[in-house]
Parts: sequence; structure tokens; C-alpha cells
Amino acid sequence: MTSAAPHGHPVYRDMPTTIFEKMSARARETGAINLGQGFPDSQGPEDVLRVAADALLTKSNQYPPMAGLAELREAVAAHYARHQGLDLMPQEVIVTSGATEAIAASLLALVRPGDEVLVLAPLYDAYLPLIERAGGVARVLRLTPPDWRISGEALEAASSENTRLLLMNNPVNPTGIALRTEELALLAEFCVARDLIAICDEVWEHIIFDGAAHKPLIAFPGMRERTVKIGSAGKIFSVTGWKVGWMGAAAPIATLLARAHQFITFTTPPNLQWAVAGGLAKPESWFADMRAAYQASRDRLTAGLRAAGYAVNASAATWFVTIDLTASGIAMDDVTFCARIIDEAGVAAIPISAFYPKEPVTHLVRLCFSKADEVLDQAVIRLAAFRASLA
Repeated sequence: MTSAAPHGHPVYRDMPTTIFEKMSARARETGAINLGQGFPDSQGPEDVLRVAADALLTKSNQYPPMAGLAELREAVAAHYARHQGLDLMPQEVIVTSGATEAIAASLLALVRPGDEVLVLAPLYDAYLPLIERAGGVARVLRLTPPDWRISGEALEAASSENTRLLLMNNPVNPTGIALRTEELALLAEFCVARDLIAICDEVWEHIIFDGAAHKPLIAFPGMRERTVKIGSAGKIFSVTGWKVGWMGAAAPIATLLARAHQFITFTTPPNLQWAVAGGLAKPESWFADMRAAYQASRDRLTAGLRAAGYAVNASAATWFVTIDLTASGIAMDDVTFCARIIDEAGVAAIPISAFYPKEPVTHLVRLCFSKADEVLDQAVIRLAAFRASLA
């Protein structure tokens, strides 16, 4: 008896396993410290966890409303009004099973066959296959270090008369930058002039440092009616495994988003939704303390790596810093470096070239600092020994 090999969809058939899963698997196999995939080694806030556990035992475990529990939709709208001055209504919020599902639903709802979607590289690796699966064509604006600047000339060069959407991440993984006000204003003006819809992946909106405040693109002139704003409880509350996200948009767009969402996951676990709704109402002091703790971790890893002879780029947001191999005097590319430090130093990291679909930057390596102090210190000791071995 024989079986035919599946043909598969061309978007997925020849696609490799994501670099994050690949490096985490290597870390598990070798016992390496995993500073590759972006997740904390803490449990998350205990009061939020207890609400989820209690709701599992005492509240409904059946299908919640497709668009999300009313409590969470109201909490998201109230949270953004309080923290970012936005006027989203609860009915304009759709709860999703993580931000990646929100991105997928947005693209499936809004992309018509042949539509071009402008993206900024380096980029989250899910963007391109999701665009292609929705029938779209990615137009890539390639950004480069050290400033990662966006210019009007580059926007014009990367787009065409067929460009219909902008898909962007801010603050930005993997570079750790938060887009400047003038760049956001430029993107808003570009979207309004070209009649584009912007899908804004803003999962890092609360993980921003040094006293800076997040500036959502939806708040810029002309963007309220043409923006999908995406958020993530996994990032805000350090519970990445929960996969609770949301997307907010003006009612005509939100209706389309909900129709796509209903045929992807339909709903998200209700106990987690109740817990996140409560968490979003936490006082500003909690969010400030959370940011301060991650900023201290950033500073600890950065100081340790610099003392060990590594050139570390500034990080204004996210859970990541990048090492500049060239500036560190290390004559190898990022993929080679990451492969060697797993085997020789027992530390996993991510090559920045993995975030480019073509013409990659190959001298930067991303490290995650959302770990306990002792984990970061041990990683620094190991990477220092590796750096010394190259002398």
C-alpha cells in the first residue's frame, strides 16, 4: 500500500521551521541558556494568574462570544483611553488568540488578490507567509543600522499604485527601537495620501524604556478610520503562552476583522479573557514598575556584555538587545556566531539576518533580556569566555 506525498500549499510547502523554534529546540537539546526566543522565565503577575485559575473553576468554560467577552472588550477600550488617549469603543475591539492571529485575521479580511502590502524589514517572520496566503504581494522597505530610519523617498520607492496596506511593528522587534514621532507622522501622511489601511502590530507598546511614551499610529491625523491597532496580553503581562490578543479598528473595518476571525479560532479561552480584563485595569504604578524591572534587566545584560568586549546597540523598547559583531571585532557572520555560541558557550541567540526576506544585515545578533538576574549573569560569563577564546 502506498500513499501519495501531499502537494501542500506553495506558501508553506518549502517553508523551514521558524528560526525561533529552531534555536529554542537547539537550546533544549544542548542545555544552553536560551536568550533566543522572546519569553520571560517568570510566571507573570500572581493576581492575574489567580483570576484565571478561579474563573476556570467557577465561571463558564463554554464558548464565549465570538468577538470576545464584553468585559475584556470594555477593558481594552478603557485601557487605551486611559494610557494613550484613544477613543476606541468596546464594539470596535475584537479579541483574538494572540496577536499573530490578529495579524492573520486582518490580512485575510483586508487583502484582495494582488494587493500589495508594504512592510518594513527587519520584520516578524510571520508577516510574509500570511500576506502571501491572503493573496497579497509583499513590498519590502529595507531598513539598515544603526539608525533604522524611514524616509519619504524610501516609502515612495518601495510602493506602487497597487499598494493597499501598510503592515508595521512599533516598537520594533528585533531592533529594539521605537519609531520617532516624525517617522510616525510621515507614515500617517503616506497612508492618507495613498488611501492605505495600516495594520499596526503594537504588542510592545508597554515595554518601552527611559521615560518614553508609546505613540500609536491610530492617533495621528487621518488614521482613526484607516488603522487596525493590535495588542497582546502575553507581552504586557509576561504570559506569552496564554495567546490572548486583540485588534481595534473603526466599526466598518472591525466588522470585516470579526468575520475573518470567526473562521480562524472563533474564540479565546474565557478564563484567560476575564483575567486579562482585570489586569488591564491595574494602576499606572504597576505598569511603571514592570517597565522599570525590564529596563534594569536590559541594563544588566548590556553592561555585562560591554565589559566582556562586545559592542551592544542601544535598546529603547522590547525584551531585546543586539550585539554588533563587526564593531566587536568578531570576524564572522551572525548565523555562524549563533551556531558557535550554542555549541561552544552554551547560549542561544537569534541572527538578525533571519528577519530579512532578502539582502539581510548579517553582523547583528539578538539577545533576550527578560530573564532572571542569575540567568543573565551566567550567560554573560559564558559569552565572555567565548569572546576571550577568539583573541
